[in-house]
Amino acid sequence: MSRGILSIYWGDESKLPINRLKASVKKFHPDLPHEIIKIDAPHGDISTLNQKAKMLDLSPFEETLFLDMDTVVLGNLDFGFEKAKQFGLALSICEAPWAKRYNHLFTGDEVEYNTGVIFFTKKAQAVFDKWKELAATVDSSIIGVNEKGVYTMPANDQGPFALAIDQTGFNPFVLPLNWNFRPAWQRSFFGPIKIWHDYGEPPALFEELNTYYLNPEALIQFHHG
Repeated sequence: MSRGILSIYWGDESKLPINRLKASVKKFHPDLPHEIIKIDAPHGDISTLNQKAKMLDLSPFEETLFLDMDTVVLGNLDFGFEKAKQFGLALSICEAPWAKRYNHLFTGDEVEYNTGVIFFTKKAQAVFDKWKELAATVDSSIIGVNEKGVYTMPANDQGPFALAIDQTGFNPFVLPLNWNFRPAWQRSFFGPIKIWHDYGEPPALFEELNTYYLNPEALIQFHHG
């Protein structure tokens, strides 16, 4: 198969918005196959997230869009596929863009990408091979701060992925934030949102805005709140 969407999950599927994701894909890409694969991984195991490093091996497609289970497709995604076909990878920079928050992996200005929305082809094979290797070997823990104080996340798949990009020297195409909108951290945007990435439901306003932007004469505007 030439082009399709891949999602993987583990644990209790009844707690995941699988049907929401499937319906959103079907709305905008009814002819695009969507493979949803359950991985046998222990719930809460720090290595579970690193299963995402196997996405290229799991994909039956020549051109793949990987979507996390908490995403919602809100528009046509052909541009992302075309850029992945051209470059091998089309990615969005993470809402926390500084990869040096993985203090065991980085100390400089390296970029962290979000791994919940990834367009890719086999041109990026070297990146995924390196990602699998690093995911199994490096310390990807993070020390952070939230309303409860300082905490430690024992592992995160995005650290090894950023390191794989850095070590292979691969140059991905970088998509703007509306291709991976994270409302918990991104409170403003311009134009239409392509992919909503959150367990919360997209407000009705987003569909209204996207309908407006289907008009070729629509003016790109700033939205916030």
